[in-house]
Amino acid sequence: MPTTQFAFLFPGQGSQSIGMGEETAKSYPIVQKTFDEANEILGYSLSKIAWEGPSSELNDTVNTQPALLVHSVAILRLLNEKFPEIKPDYLAGHSMGEISALVAAKSLPFETALQLAHTRGLLMKQAGQESPGGMAAILGMDITSIEHICNEVSTDSGIVQIANDNCPGQVVISGSNAALENAMKLAKQNGAKKVIRLAVSIAAHSKLMVQAENGFREAIKLANIKDPITPIIGNVNAKPMMDMQSIIQDLKAQLTSRVMWTETIKFIGAQGITNFIEIGSGSVLSGLLKRINRQYVGHQTNTPSKIEKLASLGS
Repeated sequence: MPTTQFAFLFPGQGSQSIGMGEETAKSYPIVQKTFDEANEILGYSLSKIAWEGPSSELNDTVNTQPALLVHSVAILRLLNEKFPEIKPDYLAGHSMGEISALVAAKSLPFETALQLAHTRGLLMKQAGQESPGGMAAILGMDITSIEHICNEVSTDSGIVQIANDNCPGQVVISGSNAALENAMKLAKQNGAKKVIRLAVSIAAHSKLMVQAENGFREAIKLANIKDPITPIIGNVNAKPMMDMQSIIQDLKAQLTSRVMWTETIKFIGAQGITNFIEIGSGSVLSGLLKRINRQYVGHQTNTPSKIEKLASLGS
């Protein structure tokens, strides 16, 4: 039995790319089967969008969120089948990835989680249309200074707030367009190394998502969430969620609250875990690990060759 402890990490929006999961589906039947199952549940070919695009369709949040979840669950099922000895001690999902983590924790069945991800995407898109805004990455500035800037430029007519605390030196802010632009200017003037307006028209994890949050709360009520078999570190408080109620509270607040990712990874690391397996698309979360602590090791699962390398972890 392996003595190494692991945490499974589940990616969120920004990790998607055309072809996600396609190569793995050709190599492992369980992955193909999971995508086929998702197509049937949703009533359209999500796999075609994920594998062929176009990018504009995959990057539509209504498709992005289900696609990320399906890829993550497909890889999760594959690891359970191929490397049953590799068991996570903790789970964490970045934003939308938290729904994928609920499947790993057996708090939600795949079908319910997929429908929840689709609903989340739909509600966020509608909220973005009703309350247009945007997001920007602030690089090379401490989070306290960024928070001060956000408070300074926010008014009754327009707000901006921290959306993602991804790692030291990489913070994403979110809000109405005018407040966002003002915050970006102030960040540049006050020494930020780089300020990048993200190519999104949705102010995720901000008060502009209140409408989506209200709708999502209704969807959560119907989801029949169960107690997790593995602790999930919640986005909102960066603390272990050990029961159904704590999960529900986190999900209810998530759309308008910041993703406390730095604190999440630090908490897991404080439990003695240094090996993290990124379940699904891309390597974004593995990249953030090294910026949080150089001792942390990220293992990816987005290609067959990377999956095969996990064999050494189970020995």
